[in-house]
Amino acid sequence: MYIQLNGQVIYYEKHGEGSPVILVHGNKETHRIFQVLVPELSKKHTVYALDSRGHGFSSAVNEYHYSDMAEDVAAFVHALELVRPAYYGFSDGGIIGLIAASRYPAMFSALAVSGANLTPSGFKFFPRLSIWFQSLADKDPLVRLMQKEPHITKADLARITVPTLVLAGEKDMVKKSETKRIAASVLDASLQILPGETHASYVVKSPKLFPLLDEFFSAHCY
Repeated sequence: MYIQLNGQVIYYEKHGEGSPVILVHGNKETHRIFQVLVPELSKKHTVYALDSRGHGFSSAVNEYHYSDMAEDVAAFVHALELVRPAYYGFSDGGIIGLIAASRYPAMFSALAVSGANLTPSGFKFFPRLSIWFQSLADKDPLVRLMQKEPHITKADLARITVPTLVLAGEKDMVKKSETKRIAASVLDASLQILPGETHASYVVKSPKLFPLLDEFFSAHCY
């Protein structure tokens, strides 16, 4: 399905019945990374899996900013008249969720993020070096986004008031200290560093994510 938000055409899929849950993917991905997760979540929830602006079936853009994507999520909630949906975002989707929950503290009932960073320096050395080389090689605006943004402060995180689950892999491309900083800065946050997992191994087309989100959303979704 398509919806026009903030001058952009955003594609999304809707599955299931029950309390609403929004899913947002990472950089250069689409809603399809959740193809294993959605059928399970939709047994209890109405699941909305979005393609962020410039991704998948959503309309193309020339420039990307996480703040714009966060405003797209807020506009989506408003346009569909969703009542306090839960939110899960992976990587860039996690960044988007943190920004949206900070700007609109009453919008979500629960927030789950994984593999999110607060600033570009939150990446470990080699992933950050790889991003830098990619930006030189192809001038991809999505790579440039990771190189220049986000800039989420401790004060921003302190404005998040909903129960929050912060996830990362033990071998994540994001520094463990960055993940811990997110959890420590959100008042009602819990933290799980998943042994043996990488940035995406437990998320992309994986059955491992569902039990984590199911337990969290079952406790906090309306």
